[in-house]
Amino acid sequence: MIEPFKLSQLSGGQKRRKLALTFGALERDIAGIAEKGMEYNFTSMSRAEYTKKMALLVLDDPKLSQSAAAELRALIEADTFDERRVCNCARNHLLELIGTFPAEWDLVIAPHESPVDENGVVRNRDFYPGVAVYAEDIRSPFNLGSIFRTAEGMGAERVYISPGCVDPEQPRAVRSGMGCIETMGWERLAVERLPSDVPVFALETGGTPIDEFVFPPHGICVLGSEELGVSPQALRRATYGTVTIPMIGLKASLNVGVAFGILMQKWCEALRSGRR
Repeated sequence: MIEPFKLSQLSGGQKRRKLALTFGALERDIAGIAEKGMEYNFTSMSRAEYTKKMALLVLDDPKLSQSAAAELRALIEADTFDERRVCNCARNHLLELIGTFPAEWDLVIAPHESPVDENGVVRNRDFYPGVAVYAEDIRSPFNLGSIFRTAEGMGAERVYISPGCVDPEQPRAVRSGMGCIETMGWERLAVERLPSDVPVFALETGGTPIDEFVFPPHGICVLGSEELGVSPQALRRATYGTVTIPMIGLKASLNVGVAFGILMQKWCEALRSGRR
């Protein structure tokens, strides 16, 4: 951390870069995930006081837009001072001025609860028995992590992935999955090796509209790749049918993780209501 007075003596791009790095370090300290040696350590003032001084330096930037300044000032003057939100707001406005935008792996995410308790025992989780997803050739670590996160959150029992999927233990997938890759049971196998005694259906265009689709009480939903959708082999394996999310936009296209979230909500709704 840099003393406020030293930072105030800087100017232009150098000052913005130093401030952005400082706010990033503060965010991590607030979230409890500060890098070694980057913990807040000023004894002359509290971390909240330091954060406020840093934010006031940002307000002095002549290139800060009026709307950005108003947003940051409102956070600084709020009855309850939210350190982390102030840091996040200031850092993002600084990055915009610098011309750099944070990628998804740069986001400061607070630690999630470990799937293993203090005794090393895996925590129990609730799920719908037999509800599973097959991710076919998902290339983006972010998308695969998102699929795991949705599957865990909505109560799928298991995730299957194809041989062509990105590694779930890839750092960006792990980060996007927010601990759910550790929690979920998963297995890598070819579509031909999916269990033969359960219904298999595909999420793909040209199928039964999702509001009319009769979801099975258990089964496997196939998600296709970002580029090509569900393969012909997987469509042949999906003997239970194909479900489609109707859209009216010009592009009529959804990110695979978003589409899976919509499908899981509908499937869980059907399971809870007993509709088959």
